[in-house]
Amino acid sequence: MFKTAVQLYSFREQSAKDFVDMLKLVAIIGFKGVEPAGFYNLTPREFKKIVNDLGMEVCSAHSPWCRSVESIPEIVDTLGELGLKTACCGYGPNEFKDLDAIKATAELTSAMQQKFAENGITLFQHNHFWEFDRIDGRLKYEIYAELCPKVMFEIDSYWSANHGKEDPVAIMKQFRERTILLHMKDGVFDPDIPMLPLGSGKMPIPQVLAAADPAKVEWVIAELDNCVIDMYRGMKKSYLYLTQSGLAIGNR
Repeated sequence: MFKTAVQLYSFREQSAKDFVDMLKLVAIIGFKGVEPAGFYNLTPREFKKIVNDLGMEVCSAHSPWCRSVESIPEIVDTLGELGLKTACCGYGPNEFKDLDAIKATAELTSAMQQKFAENGITLFQHNHFWEFDRIDGRLKYEIYAELCPKVMFEIDSYWSANHGKEDPVAIMKQFRERTILLHMKDGVFDPDIPMLPLGSGKMPIPQVLAAADPAKVEWVIAELDNCVIDMYRGMKKSYLYLTQSGLAIGNR
């Protein structure tokens, strides 16, 4: 059974006001884990202690976000304080704009992956929607994956659908062997319309999860970049959908 976590970027407005109080609210909802996107004046060590004291785990982190080989020693130190053996990288649309850009991005990724591996850390890449445009009929992400064969993936299934142009279930099957984390959003695949709580949009969430490898994927990480209702209510509904549908387990 997958475990429930939340990407804390979803609560960025609340975090800026009172980060610790926001973490308490996440714990009250029942999530088993959190994935930080900033520490809001806490040290990574302080953050981890608060999360653990609230009965949750740090499942992975987008802080720090690796974009260069030079930053890796500092990132390794931070991951040590968080108790993690995984590191995240991700890129903007310019890094995937054409074949030359993809080749350069894959080369950088491979260099970072090798350096992290020397420190016993697995590098994963987090996608957005632009990686799932096509060049000559092929997914840009497919080309990228072939060019950096050792990096693992944190597939954001909603973005992998590329606003409804692609089938997120087929995407999950295609990249199953290298997917170690899952981001889950929901909505109507329209970038101009706010996202919806999990289970109330067009995402085929049960089918995506059924296509993932449970031997590799431990966490299903809920993330709403925005929400048609209050974010706390949206995330509570998302948590209840995952747990009451038997798709993932939580603390409540």
